Amino acid sequence: MMRVPTLNRSLTLEAPQSTPDGAGGYVLTWSALGTLWADVRPGNGQTRAIGETTVSRVPLIITVRSAVVGSDARPVAGQRLRDGARLFAVLAVTERDPSGRFLTCHATEEVIG
Repeated sequence: MMRVPTLNRSLTLEAPQSTPDGAGGYVLTWSALGTLWADVRPGNGQTRAIGETTVSRVPLIITVRSAVVGSDARPVAGQRLRDGARLFAVLAVTERDPSGRFLTCHATEEVIG
C-alpha cells in the first residue's frame, strides 16, 4: 500500500521568462505561478570542486497534488520551486500513484559556497 504524502511545506512554483535587457539581449527572470503544498524528501548528496568553489548537489523527491496537464498549478521540467531563499530546480515530473492524485517532482537543490 502506498503511503499518503504529508503536504506540509508551502513552496512557490516559478517559471523562467526572457526579459529584454534594453541593449538588444535578454535576461532570465522568474515569475511566480502560485503556491503548492509539498512533501519534500532528500536523496543522496554529492559534492565536487569547480576551481576554488565547492558545489553541493542534493537530489530531492518533492510530492505535490496533481493538476491537469497545461495548468499553471502543474510543475514541469525547467521550472523551479522556492522555499524562501532555497531554490529547487525541477528536472522531471511523473504521476506518483495510479489514480493520479499526486505528482512526483524530481528536483535538485544547488548550494554554491
